[in-house]
Amino acid sequence: MSHGSTQRRDDTHRPPTATSERLGFSGDNTFQRELRRRVEADFRVRGCDPRDAGSMYAKTAIILAVFIAAYVGLVFLARAWWQALPLTLLLGAAMAGIGFNIMHDGGHQAYSEHRWVNKLMAFTLDLVGGSSYIWQWKHARYHHTYVNIDQHDSDIDLGVLGRLSPDQPRRPWHRFQHIYLWALYTVTAIRWHLYGDFRDMLTGRIGERPFERPRGWDLTLFVLGKLAFFTLAFGLPLALHPVGTVVLFYAAVSAVAGFLLAIVFQLAHVVEEADFPQPDGVSGRMEAPWAIHQLRTTVDFARDNRLLSWLIGGLNFQVEHHLFVRISHVHYPAVAKVVEATCREFGVPYHAHRTFFAGIASHYRWLRRLGAAIPAVAPLPGVERLTAP
Repeated sequence: MSHGSTQRRDDTHRPPTATSERLGFSGDNTFQRELRRRVEADFRVRGCDPRDAGSMYAKTAIILAVFIAAYVGLVFLARAWWQALPLTLLLGAAMAGIGFNIMHDGGHQAYSEHRWVNKLMAFTLDLVGGSSYIWQWKHARYHHTYVNIDQHDSDIDLGVLGRLSPDQPRRPWHRFQHIYLWALYTVTAIRWHLYGDFRDMLTGRIGERPFERPRGWDLTLFVLGKLAFFTLAFGLPLALHPVGTVVLFYAAVSAVAGFLLAIVFQLAHVVEEADFPQPDGVSGRMEAPWAIHQLRTTVDFARDNRLLSWLIGGLNFQVEHHLFVRISHVHYPAVAKVVEATCREFGVPYHAHRTFFAGIASHYRWLRRLGAAIPAVAPLPGVERLTAP
């Protein structure tokens, strides 16, 4: 499947590029300017601010209250497995909810007009085991700029464990990745907690790209965040429960959170409808303008499911999020109407699976096709999607 002259390659592997250099985008930005103008006009007509939404503050209070209640119940009150099991699921979901909703808006400066509020909300990631500083580089800068570009977007790099892009080498075991990767998704959060952030700090690199290690106050917050998390995850529980029990429930809670976080990302970018373009071999630049690149590499899903949208912080509207990262996710449904209409007018692709399970099915098929090295041409029959001409 391709858009324009961008082609997918299943059996080729491009040589490493100079990832330390800034990768540029080519083309006319008329579409992006017009889209921004229309979205800003829509906010004026509706009379609301892109940030500091009252519903977002209320949502934050609900999610944090659920997180605290589930943690207290699991660590201090549960005495039997049938009490601990639902609390484990709830705590893992609340951790993911903090990431999807609170820290995500804060990290993208989409929560508030006030920088300190955004910083505070972003720091909630540190309290549940991640690093808001490293996330800012890995996700907000590298992923959002270079979506689905192999060796530039580390979010699609699973190393030898999986093949998510046609430009990555295929290993013999990848023929089974559509089966085993679902289980590996559960270790996503554990990897961040115990390995990923520390490795990035020591190497000064995120994937193939260098980043500035934290200093001063940023370094202090990194250390304080890790201390707070390990106290919550291990310190307090070990004072009340055996080591084996603490390790078991830490792994279970983290598995729930990690699986949810991984799946939402994969449905937005690692599906049949998303492109995986590479820089032009001569100019070293991307052929498409930045906004068009975002639309070609990103897919919405289940846009009519209000409950799902609430739970995952509007990240089923990934197209809108990638185009307008500093708008609070509570506004994505309204923004989506403007974006889709503008895409249709300009003849720009706009992809959206109608349901959550349609996205799951597309992700499964894409993993299977890449693992088997079947040429990725037209989408397989039966895929539910909306595509602007």
